[in-house]
Amino acid sequence: MNKTVHIPELLAPAGSPEALDAAIAGGADAVYFGGAVFNARMNAKNFADDALRDAIDKCRLYGVKTNITLNTLVHNREMHDVLKYVEELYTLGADALIVADLGAARLIHRYFPDFELHASTQAAGHNTDAARTLADMGFSRMVAARELSRDDLAVLCTNSPIETEMFIHGAICVSQSGGCLASSLIGGRSGNRGECAQPCRLPYKRCGAKERDTYALSLKDICLASHITEILDLGVASLKIEGRMKSPDYVYGVTRIYRRLLDERRNATQDELAELRALFSRSGFTDGYYTKTVDRKMLGIRTEADKAESADKTAKATDYAALCRERRRPLNMRIRIEAGKPAELYAEVDGVTATVCGAIPDKAENRPMTYESVIKNLEKLGNTPFRPGSGTVRLDDGLIMPLSALNALRRDAVDAITAKLTLRREPRLPGKLDMPSCELPPPAKTARFCSYDSIPDHISGCDIVYLPLEKFSPEMCDRVNGVIIPPVVFDSEVAEISAMLKTAANAGIRHALVSNLGHIALAMSAGMVTHGDFRLNIFNAYTAEALLELGFADLIASPELTLPQLRDLGLPPIIYGRVPLMTLEKCVIRDLYSCDECKKRSFLPMRDRKGTDFPLTRAWRHRNIMYNSVPIFMEDKRNELIRYRIGGGHYIFTDESREEVKALLSGKPLPPKDGKIRRIVK
Repeated sequence: MNKTVHIPELLAPAGSPEALDAAIAGGADAVYFGGAVFNARMNAKNFADDALRDAIDKCRLYGVKTNITLNTLVHNREMHDVLKYVEELYTLGADALIVADLGAARLIHRYFPDFELHASTQAAGHNTDAARTLADMGFSRMVAARELSRDDLAVLCTNSPIETEMFIHGAICVSQSGGCLASSLIGGRSGNRGECAQPCRLPYKRCGAKERDTYALSLKDICLASHITEILDLGVASLKIEGRMKSPDYVYGVTRIYRRLLDERRNATQDELAELRALFSRSGFTDGYYTKTVDRKMLGIRTEADKAESADKTAKATDYAALCRERRRPLNMRIRIEAGKPAELYAEVDGVTATVCGAIPDKAENRPMTYESVIKNLEKLGNTPFRPGSGTVRLDDGLIMPLSALNALRRDAVDAITAKLTLRREPRLPGKLDMPSCELPPPAKTARFCSYDSIPDHISGCDIVYLPLEKFSPEMCDRVNGVIIPPVVFDSEVAEISAMLKTAANAGIRHALVSNLGHIALAMSAGMVTHGDFRLNIFNAYTAEALLELGFADLIASPELTLPQLRDLGLPPIIYGRVPLMTLEKCVIRDLYSCDECKKRSFLPMRDRKGTDFPLTRAWRHRNIMYNSVPIFMEDKRNELIRYRIGGGHYIFTDESREEVKALLSGKPLPPKDGKIRRIVK
């Protein structure tokens, strides 16, 4: 018996109207693009007002689904504007929203329960438990983190209660999906707000004499065209091509190749891989995450040779609007022309039907209509989005109709089908939003340490002292009462983390700091109280409410928020510390130094082109964490925080001595170190 292979949806980027035409012409089943606001590619051309309406209408006419990117984090005062924008998308007939902000998703699902929600890769969906939680929140699809291997994708697709979407081609982030704060805290351009400045594409080097610049964080683009037959067996719902900032030529070329591979159920040839490289590459491609070969071969930059090859490939201008029109849908028609009755034409496209009536035929005096002449007239569909499909003619003998009447009947049928395919939904947003109703928990003063040896014997005023789970051992309970679950836990790692949590719980640990939706069940199964880390990207009270209802005892506000935004939110902020900017799947320390070095030294500096050092440390499973070069310090804002009724706060300790820890917890800034004031006012 032949095995039936499910062909996933092919999802292509459309960063401009021209790229939209290219995606449709290339054979995309669905496209994703953003409007003028609230999307993670604010520097793309995007679609606004009439262009947005026209784009959605065009896709509906050509049978292409529209997934609209609403994948930025939202502030309290923006939420009403977000929902008004969602209502516009809903009435226009968009198929789905790609959402990152959990508070926005919660409200969208409340007011538009039939609007499909896809959890953006920025929502950091790393495992099956994350998919289960997202399903409970109203999502029907999770965009899997780019870092998942083939084996972890297989487990996710088998066990997830919702659809899985995965990236198969295009740029990938070196930081774990949804967890990068580098652009925001280094340069003031938030990746979570669609303004990423891509500091990972810049040169960095190890600290030492005569060290050359390296691109230690710049990854090649992913290309899984050589793994299509394997991917077809996974059960993935959608295969995503990255590239809303890319050209129409890129979108068309890449989409066309993957369309061919999927239709023919095969892997790419060497010629096809070369064609993909010519369209765009950074010193070639990588499949390192997918195949679990995570090493320095994944690194690459866009060279002049790469640019020249792409220029040669796209030298000839292409009319993608014309190519788009070649992808017309079959219009099936049945016409009935009977004596004494209005002519009737029934039309159908993919289950959408319409029936129109026209003139009453006359009795022919000499040359009556024939089946062939009627069919020939009906097939004149011109520049419409339709081509002739199947057709039947019921024609009484000896009748005649003016050619203009038949033309009018055909046009009316096309107009009726077009109207149904682009039918608007009714608006349903109330005049006033429901405000968050839950009370915030009492503020806590908490601290995390990278090392047990840095924790003073006696810490006054701290409710919870956290240590990374992988660094905890039972004899540390004298100074520690909480553990930090690693920010990334794949399905293949769940059992090990679960065992470690149970060991900590048996030793007396009662608190777990959680930074991912997929880790809530892990902490609760160990009997621990769950606390929400800043990595959950809490920007608004609606997200806070949603997380508290999931069982979190308390939450830490995002370090991207300003004082007025913290006032609107009401959650404890980070008071002091170097903020982790990235969690890196690839070991940068090994590339810049050596594995032996990271065993000897807790922190190793990575220097940027301006001479600024960013500490790197080894994390669980040989991942790296990159910290900011300077710490946050907000003790001098304590009076303002009190005025805003914000209590508590979180402290992040990395390389501070015990004496420095005591001073900081008592509200004192650190003295100058190496000629620099270790202090940043937010």
